[in-house]
Amino acid sequence: MRFIGIRQGLQTVIGRLFGDGTVAEVAEATEFYADLDGWLPQAAALAGGRWHRRDIDEGPAVPPGARVLCVGLNYRSHADEAGLPYPEHPAVFGRWTVSLASDGTPVPVPAGEPGLDWEVELAAVVGRPLWHVDPGTALAGVFGYAAFNDLSARQHQLHSRLWTVGKNADRSGPLSAIVTADEVGDPGEGLRLRTVVNGETVQEASTADMIFSVGEILAYLSEVMTLNPGDVVATGTPQGVGFTRTPPRYLGAGDTVTVEIQGVGSVSTPVVADRFSGEERAAAVTGSGASDAQRAGRQPSPLPGGASAS
Repeated sequence: MRFIGIRQGLQTVIGRLFGDGTVAEVAEATEFYADLDGWLPQAAALAGGRWHRRDIDEGPAVPPGARVLCVGLNYRSHADEAGLPYPEHPAVFGRWTVSLASDGTPVPVPAGEPGLDWEVELAAVVGRPLWHVDPGTALAGVFGYAAFNDLSARQHQLHSRLWTVGKNADRSGPLSAIVTADEVGDPGEGLRLRTVVNGETVQEASTADMIFSVGEILAYLSEVMTLNPGDVVATGTPQGVGFTRTPPRYLGAGDTVTVEIQGVGSVSTPVVADRFSGEERAAAVTGSGASDAQRAGRQPSPLPGGASAS
């Protein structure tokens, strides 16, 4: 099954996404992740959706309290192109959920940056509390996977050895629909990852090149923190990023970048200049951006309870 978020006012409702592009509501995001064992059978029993994906205000299918933990230098090929040694432990930095965005949401280039850099990553979404677990138990505790683009403001990232600022630009964390782990299998067996910019493939690799596997990363994190259902762990990017090229190459206004992962899905992002209207700035603060319906100039369909999808 695949899941996306449906924004209803200040809430996000988890919806099941069907192959025909329709969406059916399941539960409010916090409630959904608090009782996955209860909600997943109900989601599986749904025959189809009542609304089309283009007519909802879509957001990432994660709860508002989710932690977004990202791993740097987790592909041998990427460490090699950066001229850095392989890490002895996962190098982890944090994002905030407000930086996440859904498919089709425009991302602005921050002022003072030459552009944004692309990073295709496999994101694992936690499905049960994980505390002091071994890698096998950790892998079994994954709810689902998503394609993630860790769009990076490199100048600000490299101002410090701490990468936080450059990794939390507005809307800079595009996340695809989440597909349940049973449909993906073990990423260690090798899933193809690819980044495409304006139709050109700029990254292509396999998750088999990871230095630390999904289970090893989650187990390492669980040594010091309890991972909770809904937490998102992005597992690093392979070779082919823009800043290591000669000359460096970045995404600018007018570009479109898509990251895709075999058996998981894809997420596409148009890049725009750093200019917001008041409404757009408010959307950036909530991490939403314009819905497909808004971008197409259509009025979204009403949702249950009197809320609209705008």
